[in-house]
Amino acid sequence: MLNEGLFRPLREGRVLLLSLVATVVLTALFPVVAGQFGLTLLDAIADPTEARALIEGLTGEQQEAHAWITGTLDVAYPLAYGTLFLGATLRFFPRRGTLLAIPVLIGVPADLLEGLVQILALTGQADGLAAKAVLTPVKGGAFVYGAVMALLGVGLRGWKGRANAP
Repeated sequence: MLNEGLFRPLREGRVLLLSLVATVVLTALFPVVAGQFGLTLLDAIADPTEARALIEGLTGEQQEAHAWITGTLDVAYPLAYGTLFLGATLRFFPRRGTLLAIPVLIGVPADLLEGLVQILALTGQADGLAAKAVLTPVKGGAFVYGAVMALLGVGLRGWKGRANAP
């Protein structure tokens, strides 16, 4: 089982707040930065054939910009949302939090690995885009799951607070 002590600091309010702010800011930055280069980002494309076609349709400058976006924003993003979703799950579900957090712990490395696959393809180093058929849905599913767990935890905490109010 997961070592709870290792993840204990992620439950703290200030860590959750900082990771929430980072997640929101990074979420807002993706379309702004991609728009500056006229890019459609590869992150939502799971089909390797579609991903290859998108890359082939990009100019050299767009490929380089996409690689930089993936190597910067898309590295910070899973770290931010992973910290938020993992910390919230552990905080709001203290009894089963470590078990409930496992999908997030799978999704974050899947997202980072997907980014590496994309950078290698965008820079012409290697075509591992077939891996996106697995990595992209795993990443996306884990993201949705983590968001639902965080929101559910906040909602249940608020509901319990109202039930205990005088």
